[in-house]
Amino acid sequence: MKQDSTRNIAYTVDCEDYVHVVKFNPFDSGDACSLIAYGGNNYVVIGTCRFQEEDAEVEGMQYKTLRTFHHGIRVDAIAWSPETRLDAIPPQIRFCTAASDRKLRLFTSDLQDKNEFKTFDGHSDYINDLVFAPNEGQEVASVSDDHTCRVWDLEGNEKAHFVLRSPGMSVCWHPEEAFKLMVAEKNGTIRFYDLITQQAILSLECEQTPLMSADWCLKNTLKIGAVAASDWLIWDITRSSYPQDKRPVHVDRARLFRWSRVNENLFATTGYPGKTTTQLLVHHLGHPQPILTGTAAVGSGLTWHRTLPLCAVGGDHKIFFWVTEM
Repeated sequence: MKQDSTRNIAYTVDCEDYVHVVKFNPFDSGDACSLIAYGGNNYVVIGTCRFQEEDAEVEGMQYKTLRTFHHGIRVDAIAWSPETRLDAIPPQIRFCTAASDRKLRLFTSDLQDKNEFKTFDGHSDYINDLVFAPNEGQEVASVSDDHTCRVWDLEGNEKAHFVLRSPGMSVCWHPEEAFKLMVAEKNGTIRFYDLITQQAILSLECEQTPLMSADWCLKNTLKIGAVAASDWLIWDITRSSYPQDKRPVHVDRARLFRWSRVNENLFATTGYPGKTTTQLLVHHLGHPQPILTGTAAVGSGLTWHRTLPLCAVGGDHKIFFWVTEM
């Protein structure tokens, strides 16, 4: 692994608009290509990607747009449903968005004639993050500046409601234990809730604010990562409610934290969208310095490929992709 490698962007995809959010499908959709969704000022685009890192017959990267969904308003967050299947007949695409009008929208499409969406109303302020239940995909959890975490069924009925002490910034669903939800608050507290008893069962503390983003490591579910102020922080939830490891990374405050989906020691952080460029850093817990440094013009969003050490960030009329080593 190269130690201090400032590496150029590996691939780009041109988009018609500013990209506010980008999300690889984290679930197996039954196809060799990876699904990716990105949201702009009033639409969501669903496409497929294939990279030379996974297929020797591909030169560089192949990208294809499957469908553009009119959204009518800026997209702030996107979550994929595990029910999305490209190998079904007809195929099914299902995802949920959070928008600047404080509503969730659930889209279902067969990429032909059937294109439906439902609106979920209830939040009274900006929605910062949302996630599908990972096994069956029959529920969606969302967190908001209105100091709540809400769990909805696919008809938009509220199934659970947790009152937070500050804005909810990130929400993650445990991949194996379908009753555990992680909610990260701006005040630096990360709580775990049991959805059956609807009680908090564990909490972690950053001891610094603002916490902007947190993520649950799917390769090792005892690990939690977050960014608060200008630092990244890592917890092992069996050891302490305080971080075991932390490091200052972004001078201008950190914005997003995402674990790699293929290696429990690999994660990425982004700086605050600056006036001109956003810094992307890829970190490995075995290395004192970031193993990759990238910059994107006013970047936003951060997502990892499901099976490759490859991440993407949205930007001005573009999506940028970086490849790192394991």
